[in-house]
Order: sequence, then C-alpha cells, then structure tokens
Amino acid sequence: MTTHSPVMPIWSCGGCDLPWPCPTRKRELRAEYADAPVSLALYLGSYLVQATEDMPWTPAGALHRRFLGWTREGARPTPAAQQRSTATVPAEPSREARQQPG
Repeated sequence: MTTHSPVMPIWSCGGCDLPWPCPTRKRELRAEYADAPVSLALYLGSYLVQATEDMPWTPAGALHRRFLGWTREGARPTPAAQQRSTATVPAEPSREARQQPG
C-alpha cells in the first residue's frame, strides 16, 4: 500500500504533502494501470468528483488537469513529420496487365 494517499478534504498527499496526486503517486498509478488506461481515468474521475465537492472554489479546469490531464501525457501521438509511414505502395501493374484491354 502506498503512503502517497490523498488527505481529504484538502487533497494533499499523505506521503509528501504535495497536491494529490503527487508525482510519486502518478508514477505508481501509471505502473498499476499500464494496461488499463480507461480504468485509470474512471478511478481518477471518481476522485475528481469528490475533489470538486470538497474544493468548490477551485476552477474546474485546474482540477481536471490535476486529476485527469496528466494521464494522457505519455499517450500523445508523435508529430506527423516524425512518424514513419506504415502505408504500402501498390506494386505497379505488370507490362502484360497494362497492355490488356479493360
């Protein structure tokens, strides 16, 4: 069990006193939910709902970034200029196929 659990209703980390989820807990959660990103989002979404009730003065966008925004950081696609194409170029028709009437 992690020591980096949320301290409610102030939503600080019980292990390091940083805003929860702290960097350590984020690493732990990424490892725990490595093969289940949707489950991670649902788990953190439930905490987001609780946090909005506990901290109604906090802007919704800030809470969303804090609880959910970081989960997709590693999933960002590579810019198009850096991606390798996986498309295949069709073979050119043979000379016989080009000469046959269609």
